[in-house]
Amino acid sequence: MIVWVNGTFGAGKTSACRELLELLPDSTLYDPELVGHALCELLPAQRLAEVTDFQDLPAWRRLVPEVAAALLSEVPGTLVVPMTLLREEYRDEIFGALAARGLPVHHFVLHAEETILRARIAAGEEVPGDPVASERVRRWRFDHLPEYQAAREWLHRDAHVLDTAELTPRQVAETLAALVKEGTARCPIVRSSTTPGDTVAAAVLLFDEQDRVLLVDPVYKPAWEFPGGVVERGEAPTTAAVREAAEELGLRLEPGALRLLAVDWEPRTGDHRGGMRLVYDGGRLTAGQRAALRLPPDELRDWRFVTLGEAERLLSPGRYRRLAGALEARPTGTPRYLEAGLPAAQGVGGG
Repeated sequence: MIVWVNGTFGAGKTSACRELLELLPDSTLYDPELVGHALCELLPAQRLAEVTDFQDLPAWRRLVPEVAAALLSEVPGTLVVPMTLLREEYRDEIFGALAARGLPVHHFVLHAEETILRARIAAGEEVPGDPVASERVRRWRFDHLPEYQAAREWLHRDAHVLDTAELTPRQVAETLAALVKEGTARCPIVRSSTTPGDTVAAAVLLFDEQDRVLLVDPVYKPAWEFPGGVVERGEAPTTAAVREAAEELGLRLEPGALRLLAVDWEPRTGDHRGGMRLVYDGGRLTAGQRAALRLPPDELRDWRFVTLGEAERLLSPGRYRRLAGALEARPTGTPRYLEAGLPAAQGVGGG
């Protein structure tokens, strides 16, 4: 189990987590900052110069859940994680990877108003015995307060928020321990398929009157998607596309109304499974159908209709190429065969 204690600098994460270790049996402190510091030692200077924060390194976001899983294989129990995580897409990526490993996450945000945060930062001795370094760290923490304010909307929607203004670190820890026991802060993470090999998946493209395509925003993935999912054992891909549209959108489609647009072979990349991806045309949605769309809150955050140009900013490169290929086939009615989103002769790696 993961207890992720979020919040900006000065909220009291580190102090509360140290106290929390005494209250949660078989708990271990896991600070992902150590992963960041290790990468800063290992990566060449020119790569580090390209980012302003080690969280911007894809390697950090990949290693954080890997290390968490490795630690729990050595010391089973609870990992207490005091880590500021203010970018929603990074939270999606990391928590999604934890979900794929079957690790439940309890997500908390320690909150205090900015005046209190500034007073706490100003009073802190950030680097004991080194006033120059302490001032540098304080200035860095002050500079990141606006980022927390900008992230409050999604943070306070996603996590259990605890105001620490009037609480001691011990009181904060006691409250967190009680909430963990109740399970009220457990994230409704959707665990990925446990199929070890490559998969077959089916997606359905839905359109509005302007021929914009509908995309959905998964709760624990960093990029947007088409409605769809993995074809279950013994299930026909068309049936899977209809089932996923019903589960994800509350939309009832007739299998006979779907038209195959593209078959795309997606190569395996790292931990990401590959396989065959079938893309269907589900037709245009009426105003009534659009008004009736319902998303499962534990899986999807939002939906929207987008142009192909807008989709490029939301989809992963491989999925964008797949969409472009499917849309090219739509006027002709002849399905396209793709590899990595491109005609077979041009296929490239990546998903």
